[in-house]
Amino acid sequence: MKVIDIIFALICGRILAWLAHDFLKGYGIEIGYYKWLLYFVLPVFSLACLWLAYLIGKKLLFVFQAAKYILVGIFVTIIDLKLFEFLVWIFSLSLAPISPIISKATSFLISTYIKYWGNKHWTFEKTEKEGIGQEVFQFIIVTVIGLGIDVGAFFYFIKIMGPQLGAPEDVWIKLSVIFAALVAAIWNFLGYKFMVFKK
Repeated sequence: MKVIDIIFALICGRILAWLAHDFLKGYGIEIGYYKWLLYFVLPVFSLACLWLAYLIGKKLLFVFQAAKYILVGIFVTIIDLKLFEFLVWIFSLSLAPISPIISKATSFLISTYIKYWGNKHWTFEKTEKEGIGQEVFQFIIVTVIGLGIDVGAFFYFIKIMGPQLGAPEDVWIKLSVIFAALVAAIWNFLGYKFMVFKK
């Protein structure tokens, strides 16, 4: 494993702990000093999982790629979620309220741009510059389909399903952003691996 793999795994574990703590607070659960345990355990767990995937990846490369894809996905999902919350807040200050769907689509597109670079250069380690036009075109196609899947899943979770398991509405919206990102992530991984960044 490279140093960047270790650093990024620890960062992703840390922001995952931050997100978990944020959700617990949303449910009114205060874990006090135990939050520092959460901030220690999840980065170590993230690194251990990546290391295990690295070992398996020596025989099955896609396993290590999938693990790195998941870490990029965690990082980008946090960006997606926090940007979504920021846009909803900004739009709520405007005179004409804008639908959360617009905020979700915007946060998805920006986070997808960041995901492109993370997946190209770290997950799939593609450095070739020839054929960049075709790569970008394929990336756009896969991403637009992913956008449709993401926004459609988000709409399903907030409008059709509605809050589940007694979740407060604001927590359910955050969970819906994550669930929608997970649904789109499956499509995106396959599209990026076999179409966009294939070697």
